[in-house]
Amino acid sequence: MEIKSKISPFIELLRGLISCLPGCDAPIFTRTGGTNSARYCYSVWLRHLVIAKKSGAFFEVPKIVAELGPGDSLGMGLCTLLSGAEKYYAFDVVKYANPSKNLAIFEELIELFKNKSSIPDNKEFPLVKPYLDDYFFPIEILNNDLLKTTLSEKRLNNIRESIKNPEGANSIITYQVPWNDSSVIRKNSVDMIFSQATLEHVDDIENTYTVMHKWLNPNGFMSHQIDLKCHGTSSQWNGHWTYSDLMWKIIRGRRQWLLNRFPCSEHIRLLEQNNFNITCIKKIKSPSKIRKELLNNKFKNISAEDLKTSGLFFIAKKHE
Repeated sequence: MEIKSKISPFIELLRGLISCLPGCDAPIFTRTGGTNSARYCYSVWLRHLVIAKKSGAFFEVPKIVAELGPGDSLGMGLCTLLSGAEKYYAFDVVKYANPSKNLAIFEELIELFKNKSSIPDNKEFPLVKPYLDDYFFPIEILNNDLLKTTLSEKRLNNIRESIKNPEGANSIITYQVPWNDSSVIRKNSVDMIFSQATLEHVDDIENTYTVMHKWLNPNGFMSHQIDLKCHGTSSQWNGHWTYSDLMWKIIRGRRQWLLNRFPCSEHIRLLEQNNFNITCIKKIKSPSKIRKELLNNKFKNISAEDLKTSGLFFIAKKHE
């Protein structure tokens, strides 16, 4: 979920300081602003799936799927199961989702898939990326034969039981909180990893790209939408790149996550460093009112393009 940049940095400094007080941990915004809505989850997942298919990332719907940062619910992961995935891994830093909420969202998702509902577009969710050329239900991917299997009552009941008891021996859902190393998934075992507005929050982003490469099987791929804006910590969308390390530390306070402040080019560099082939990339551009001389020293050398790139979506395939 994209956050508009209207909050004063002084307010953010105050919030950071308050979070350091005993018993306080003030969040800067609602966890996701979206994943507690079935239609939002449906829209985001199908956008990732449609673009991945068009980019040639897969020939059949991925069977083993991992999501980073599911947030308020496991709704997008439940969409993967309704699309034909046989196993879903959810990784987060804090446990936000709960079974009753997930069950309610799941029932709504079933109806959306059964009705082959059109993908909710940018009129309904104007801030959601990536955009599509059209928002028709992708029947060429999720055909009637496939849906007959994925929506069978036996399978739906299996998913319901997994939602109620994700730690059960027969669960097809694994909800891992927290996660911090590659050992939580067997190497070379995942078909697809995806996230929506998550990778900008991961502190150890360099290791995360390395870990994702280890998880993916030789034909595996990733699909990530990254929001590079300041998330309300400045009056300018890219003002977070002007703050000194000390000021940023104060703004962060004791909050478990905020922003890693990596610009677009750093994500691309890490993809290349970790042996990923980028098969699709979409950059979101926004006007910049920040002059390069105002940037913090660690960002002095970012390019003019980085300074105007407020978001990034990519599909990347693993290669050895």
